[in-house]
Amino acid sequence: MLSPSSSRRQFLHSAVATSSAALVGTTLSTPLNAAPLERKRVLRIAHFTDVHVQPERGASEGMAACLRHISALQDKPDVLFNGGDAIFDGLEQNEQRTQLQWDIFFDTLKRETKLPVRHCIGNHDVWGWLQDKSGAKGNEARYGKKWAVEAYGLPNRYYSFAQAGWHFIVLDSTQSRGNIGYEARLDSEQYEWLRGELASVKPTTPVLVMSHIPILSMTSAFFLRKQEHNSDWTIQRNLMHADGLQIQQLFRKFPNVKVCISGHTHLVDRLDYTGVTYFCDGAVSGAWWKGAWQDCEPGYALVNLYDDGTFEREYVVYGWKPKE
Repeated sequence: MLSPSSSRRQFLHSAVATSSAALVGTTLSTPLNAAPLERKRVLRIAHFTDVHVQPERGASEGMAACLRHISALQDKPDVLFNGGDAIFDGLEQNEQRTQLQWDIFFDTLKRETKLPVRHCIGNHDVWGWLQDKSGAKGNEARYGKKWAVEAYGLPNRYYSFAQAGWHFIVLDSTQSRGNIGYEARLDSEQYEWLRGELASVKPTTPVLVMSHIPILSMTSAFFLRKQEHNSDWTIQRNLMHADGLQIQQLFRKFPNVKVCISGHTHLVDRLDYTGVTYFCDGAVSGAWWKGAWQDCEPGYALVNLYDDGTFEREYVVYGWKPKE
């Protein structure tokens, strides 16, 4: 599945593998293999995900506060990566309510930042799939993901681009389960595209993959905050990619895939597995504008990319407090 503090310090949350404990300070979440000192930073990203903007709960004020916090950073990012779920919600809302939310999101974005933005479609950005509630019929011009693709100005629901010596792949995690909801996976067309895309990139070019729903993450197990009666963990297919193993095995064929970033669970972790680092980067909205979600305060991530294929990530809490 977003006001600076009085001391102006950044409170950072990071987690390694299965840990979601919060750390206070300025320590970066770095690759396990230490990077050489002579490396050069080529891009600084603010990963800004799960805004869940709506007319209620002061959401537009919170989104604005987060964007102002990013703009006030001494070490400013070069670009914003919107990880999806800009609105709350399109799946079960009618067309008028959905339009209102998109208007709030883009009006706030335009007013509060001049940074370029790369967008990823989240499950709540999809319009009308739950037809019993949305009233959609399925034949509307903006039904499903068409509206999000249009609103975000995307070339397609999934796409790639090159910047600063890195290659970026933006996936579409959300697939329909009819009128009962969605699941996280790549459709066959997208998977074949991904395989071809990775094969087309020079082996010396590092790759970052952004998806809304995590490909791999322990936050997907922690989200429900429960275990089965026999102590088994449960990871639902709408909380982590059901085809995560297949994608991970594909990545093993391409060692230049370095890092994957996601949101969706509103929690923060880091998982290092078979040469790829998977970051889940919390949520601007925290607990959907009600404060912290479990142990994770509302925030955003900063990701530094370097010319040698290394990277750093920090989670920044921007001090938002829920409205009474």
